[in-house]
This record gives sequence, C-alpha cells and structure tokens, in this order.
Amino acid sequence: MAKKKGKPAEIEEEIEYVSRTELKREAQEFHQLGTEIAKMGKKQRERLPLNDDLKEAMVVADKISNKSDAYRRHLNYIAKTLRTVENIDDIKAIIDVMLNKNNQAEVLVKKIEQLRSDLIEQGDDLINETIEQFPSLDRQQMRQLVRNAAKEAKAEKPGKGYKELFQYLKDAHTITY
Repeated sequence: MAKKKGKPAEIEEEIEYVSRTELKREAQEFHQLGTEIAKMGKKQRERLPLNDDLKEAMVVADKISNKSDAYRRHLNYIAKTLRTVENIDDIKAIIDVMLNKNNQAEVLVKKIEQLRSDLIEQGDDLINETIEQFPSLDRQQMRQLVRNAAKEAKAEKPGKGYKELFQYLKDAHTITY
C-alpha cells in the first residue's frame, strides 16, 4: 500500500489465511452438529435456540429420515444453515448440557454415596468438616442421621437411616451447586 504525503500511515489489516484442511474440519463439525440435532427428539429440540430455517429443516428431516440419500443431502443443507447461525455457541452449550446431564448426575450421586460411607466410618471429625463445607446443614440433625445409619450398618441392615442420610446430603449438594 502506498503512503500518501501529509497523512499518517494507515494500519493495515492482517489477512488470515485458512487452510483447506481447517475449512474441511469446520464443515465436518457443523455436519456432526446438524446430525446430532436431527437425531434428537422434538421435545429436546424445542429447548434449543434454533432459528426458523433450522426448525423447518428439522421438520423435513423427521419426514425423510427413512430415505437415506435424501436424508444425507438434507443433513448437508442443515450443516450449511448452521454455518450462518449467529448463536452457534449457545446451541453447542445447550447440547453439551443435555448430552452430559446424566453423566454429571451419576458423578454427583457417587460423590454423595462416598461421603455418606465416610461419614458412617469416621463420625464426628468428618461431620464437622462437612458442615464447614456445607453451612446449610444442621449439625444436630446430621449427627443423628449418621448415628442411625451407623447403627443400621453395624446390624448389617442398611435401611431408613441410610437413605435419609443420603437424601439429606443430596439436598445440601443441590443447594450449593
């Protein structure tokens, strides 16, 4: 670019070159995303912030899902439409939450079960640490639930107290998260 006399030099914009491989990878990601959305049920899709074009495309995808070539071409159209969507990050985030929701719940349940077992084994020391971690817990109720669950565990009859302790810990975890 030639500089004009008397004016300050203009800042040139850098041109980003994108390789064909990157373009193909990006197109593949949009195709994968479109396929995931098309495979979802209608109720799940309603929770996604899709624009009108994508909603109509999903209706057509449901109708032609049993015709393989037409369905494949239509998925290509959905991927092309997804490239123009502005809120693609929102859509991806919601899909991630929906697909990983069960895994997150399983991890939380296992964490609570482990805490319950540790509380029954260790007693008051761990009760104090747990109450510091979760201030919404009532110390007296917590001690009583642990004591009842420990009695049941010694009698090798985990039952009501065991379940109540789990539910109490679960409620405390859902309040804080």
